[in-house]
Amino acid sequence: MITRTRLVAGTCALLAALAAGTAFPSGAAAGEPTGEDAPKVNLVLDVSGSMRTRDIDGGTRMAAAKQAFNEVLDATPEEVELGIRTLGADYPGDDRKRGCKDTAQLYPVGPLDRTEAKTAVATLSPTGWTPIGPALLAAADDLEGGDGSKRIVLISDGEDTCAPLDPCEVAREIAAKGIGLTIDTLGLVPNAKMRQQLSCIAEATGGTYTSVEHTDELTDRVNQLVERAADPVVTPVATTGADTCAKAPTLKSGLYTDREEFGQQRWYRVDVLPGQELRAAVSVGADRAVNPSHGVLLRAVTVHGREIVRGEAAGNGRTDVVSTGLRYPKAERDDADGDKPAPETVCLQVTNSFSPVSGVKTTPGLPLELTVDVVDGPTDADDVASFGLGRGWWLLGVLVIFGFLAGLLWGWLSRWRFAVWRTN
Repeated sequence: MITRTRLVAGTCALLAALAAGTAFPSGAAAGEPTGEDAPKVNLVLDVSGSMRTRDIDGGTRMAAAKQAFNEVLDATPEEVELGIRTLGADYPGDDRKRGCKDTAQLYPVGPLDRTEAKTAVATLSPTGWTPIGPALLAAADDLEGGDGSKRIVLISDGEDTCAPLDPCEVAREIAAKGIGLTIDTLGLVPNAKMRQQLSCIAEATGGTYTSVEHTDELTDRVNQLVERAADPVVTPVATTGADTCAKAPTLKSGLYTDREEFGQQRWYRVDVLPGQELRAAVSVGADRAVNPSHGVLLRAVTVHGREIVRGEAAGNGRTDVVSTGLRYPKAERDDADGDKPAPETVCLQVTNSFSPVSGVKTTPGLPLELTVDVVDGPTDADDVASFGLGRGWWLLGVLVIFGFLAGLLWGWLSRWRFAVWRTN
């Protein structure tokens, strides 16, 4: 099964490399953390019959899950609103239609009453089917409303048993809604098929997948995910790129989201003053089935169409997202008259080469996420942005000289040994 990755995941990793140590300006900058609403977490627990299996630290999988939940509930930060949803907890029969509707909210998402939540978890007993897709849809509805972070933590010991409702497609639908919801998955004693499915679910929304074989591993990981929900949220600002640079919107430093049709170009403008550096990163994701072998191109050009710098990346169909980035430092200008220097307008062009498989809708366009950061330019002569390779040139020179000297020494030693051999 194809491994899937959501758009925000690729962007975050790229930004860590491009913009480490920088921050967006204070004030009403695009993509600034809001922090107005409480973070919400919905723990979704598989209570299907297979959870009776005794293969985790000598006990059942259900016992391990209950113990982990009790410790997680004790450690949940006060500011986090937490809920618990079950799947396969109520219907023990063989009617597939009924079994695939077996999901319920065990504890509603809201301020946590630890005693009440623990009591609810203690009543659970492994029962029925594994309707992961329906449970995810319901769990997303449980988290509706508010601008705070939203996270689903799915804990399961098997793959979904309610096809054709593919839980991976459900996760993509949730991601396409743009509500900022992340799904993390944990597989209890996983097999290859379950690992692929849970990985696909997580990566479709920028979440993580973790294999678990011990109770303490389960406890630690769920605790980490719940605590992560309390981290500040950066909300992308919706924008609409143009088909030419002249019509493009002017963007400030921030995180933006847009839609781009298959093979389409989108243009944006950024003003860069002398002595500043433009850092930009873009990710284009496939939220529907696409052909393999695709790519993304990000170009910085002048208003007259001259290319300044570019970044490009290619994909082979194993992931749902392709990301790339660029950096453009604008040199300082000596103004004898003391006038304030005028900014240069840089045009950012985003192009993708995704193509849909037969029968797939081409509208709306593919989700695009663009990060723009304009920072003070480099001042040191050895800065990476000043010299391209920066300190890499010195390293390359040292390696060349070392190789040359080592070659001379080896040649001399070889000749000496040969002469000694002939003499003897």
